Amino acid sequence: MAERQHASTAPAAEGETAPDRHAGGLLLEQFLPYRLSVLSNRISSAIAQIYSERYGLAITEWRVIAVLGRFPGLSANAVAQRTAMDKVAVSRAVSKLLEAGRLERELHDDDRRRSVLRLSEAGLQVYRDIVPLALDYERRLLAHLQDDERAVLDRLLTRLEDVFPS
Repeated sequence: MAERQHASTAPAAEGETAPDRHAGGLLLEQFLPYRLSVLSNRISSAIAQIYSERYGLAITEWRVIAVLGRFPGLSANAVAQRTAMDKVAVSRAVSKLLEAGRLERELHDDDRRRSVLRLSEAGLQVYRDIVPLALDYERRLLAHLQDDERAVLDRLLTRLEDVFPS
C-alpha cells in the first residue's frame, strides 16, 4: 500500500498553492470531514455506475430503495433521516420512483394525514437484483484491507456514528 505523503512536506499539485500555515490555513487534504466526504462520493459514484447503467437509478433513488427494502413503511421524512440526505433530494427521488412504478404510497393506519412508502413489486425486484451486486462491491472494496484493519475501520466508524446519531 502506498504511503501517504504528509501535506506539510508534499509539494503543491498543479493548480494548487501551498497553505499559509501562519495564517491558520486549512489543510483541506487532511481535514477529516472533507476526506470522508470525498471518499464517500468516490465510492458512491463507482457503485452508482452499476445501478445507473442497469436500472437508470440516481444515487439518491437507490438509497431510497435500499432504505425501504430494509425498513418498509417509512415516511419520506424518515427516509431522509435514515440516509442523512436533504428532504428535497429525497422528495425528488421518491417522486421519480413513484412515477417509475417502483414505489407505492399509502396513508398510515394510525395517522391518516401521514403517508408511508413501500417498494412496489418492480421496486422489490430492483432491490433484489442490486443487493448482491452492492454486497460484492463492498467485498471487493474491503478486500484491500487486512482482517484486523476491517475490524478497526468498523469500530472507528461506529464510534464516529455515535458522535452524530440520527
